[in-house]
Amino acid sequence: METSQTHGSEGMSRDLSELMKEATKEVHERAENTPFMKNFQKGQVSLQEFKMVTASLYFIYSALEEEIERNKNKPVYAPVYFPAELHRKAALEKDLEYFYGSNWRKDIPCPEATQKYVERLHYVGKSHPELLVAHAYTRYLGDLSGGQVLKKIAQKALQLPSTGEGLAFFTFDGVSNATKFKQLYRSRMNALEMDLATKKRVLEEGKKFFIFSVLSSQVFEALQELVSKGPENGFPVQPKAELRTRSVNKPSEHGPAPGKESERTNRRQTGIIPSTPLVRWILALSFLATTVAVGLFAM
Repeated sequence: METSQTHGSEGMSRDLSELMKEATKEVHERAENTPFMKNFQKGQVSLQEFKMVTASLYFIYSALEEEIERNKNKPVYAPVYFPAELHRKAALEKDLEYFYGSNWRKDIPCPEATQKYVERLHYVGKSHPELLVAHAYTRYLGDLSGGQVLKKIAQKALQLPSTGEGLAFFTFDGVSNATKFKQLYRSRMNALEMDLATKKRVLEEGKKFFIFSVLSSQVFEALQELVSKGPENGFPVQPKAELRTRSVNKPSEHGPAPGKESERTNRRQTGIIPSTPLVRWILALSFLATTVAVGLFAM
């Protein structure tokens, strides 16, 4: 079987980037075909959920980049160390300040599921740094590719400024040519010195991330199905709380200023997904899988 060949010594002699893509192919396809991803491609995303996703991404990239800095000089990671080109923490800080204001650090939530991912990243960085490349490859190159598609969708669906406020995460100023950079990254990744056992562990780490994300997507879909059946199932659809951004619904003494922007924002925040913490947590993880799935298929 093809799978057994991949995990055999002959298969493991192939390039690590190709092995990673092959090992996660089935999970990619599952993530690509979830109703969540299809809905997002149609622009069915609300500001509230997008803010939750951005907050989750901040915690994830903060942990990932902390561990990358810890291991940047080690042979198991040094060849793929590209902070100026790839690191996302600073960009996410800009986005969060735009969405939440100057006190965003006190206001952003860290869902339990996101915290588990953060703990895994710290564990890997401290105890098994050779596995960091699995997370860096799937996240950074996925966001560099698929993130560009999702950026356009989010910008249109949420009516965010054309100047890019709120979307810094998707903007890679240090990468002038994405195709050439991805080729460089893959060549450096393939040059990492790893024995067969280590390669297998890296592949398993990459698969764990995708399986976890796709399972989250499936739970999200099940919850949506229950919600669609009505309050009798114990999942009443709750109206969404009004949210503010720095460009729309500016605060005043008497609440949000009226106007077309306010009306459009309110419409965007209602009728899409029930505002319950569990659903929003799962949505955030689903979005993480979606971004990477789109990106790695495009590579």
